[in-house]
Amino acid sequence: MINTKVILASRPKGFIEDHNFDIQTSALPKLNDREVLIEIEAISLDPAIRGWMNEGTTYIKGIEIGAVIRTFSAGKVIQSKNPDFDEGDYVSGLLGAQQYCISDGKNLTPIDISKGKLTYHLGILGMPGMTAYFGLLEKGKPVEGDIIFISGAAGVVGAAVGQIAKIKGCTVIGTAGSDAKCDYLINECRFDHAINYKTEDVDIQLKKYAPEGIHIYYDNVGGPILDLALQNLARGARVVFCGAISQYNAPEIYGPKNYMKIVTARGTMTGIIVFDYIDQYPKAVKEIAQWIEEGKITIKEHIINDLENFPSALQMLYTGKNFGKLILTT
Repeated sequence: MINTKVILASRPKGFIEDHNFDIQTSALPKLNDREVLIEIEAISLDPAIRGWMNEGTTYIKGIEIGAVIRTFSAGKVIQSKNPDFDEGDYVSGLLGAQQYCISDGKNLTPIDISKGKLTYHLGILGMPGMTAYFGLLEKGKPVEGDIIFISGAAGVVGAAVGQIAKIKGCTVIGTAGSDAKCDYLINECRFDHAINYKTEDVDIQLKKYAPEGIHIYYDNVGGPILDLALQNLARGARVVFCGAISQYNAPEIYGPKNYMKIVTARGTMTGIIVFDYIDQYPKAVKEIAQWIEEGKITIKEHIINDLENFPSALQMLYTGKNFGKLILTT
């Protein structure tokens, strides 16, 4: 069997480019004991991939030059020499941007597709959904009546955070980069307010929608919008850093200018790394699946086909061209 895979050909300097990747093929080896062969059907394109392409180690080691691009992927077990997995089982994990993956079974997550179609387990029922769930509930600690502000709110994490916050009785404000995305936040995700940061003054709108300040800021963007959020904090506010997509391709990182507002607001700043909650995933998946069934959470996906399109599809994340959870199908 021949495997098609996306390889890291060179490390990007600034914005990722096509030449940073290479599409290669190679023959698959035979399975060893306790290994499984997975046919990958869907690949999750997430902002974190850009950080993983850098050299060195942060919370996870950077991808080596010549290695398969690290991604969360999902597919079906088609051969098994592992007693814990049967042929026909669906699984997900860090399986990479490739057509097939041989795994020793460690760190594979079984997928129950009765709780949602396969791609949902890379989005709302996968790492992004878990990030939203634990980032908001464990780090943001929402209280009924809180006002929450979410940057990058039309992305899968931001949209999930906002919808969970609504379930918890919060007033929800989000930013997005187009009128269509803002309409989606209001009409489908049931946000209370949406701000088009490209055409509206975010500071003016925040003061209008939250005159007494915001209680939770969930940051997916970083950069200047973080400064605006900090200067509009309410007393006791919680700032949750999830991502900084505006900075991932920047040659120099933009640091916050209004961080002393945390002091005057008697607030807190914290970060979320979703792997810290991996043992609690089943509980979160069960609860989110229930909310989906009850119509309390809606999902929007942006599907692109063919591994050959991986480089251009990944670039969409950092230009805002995708609308919904970005998935590549093989």
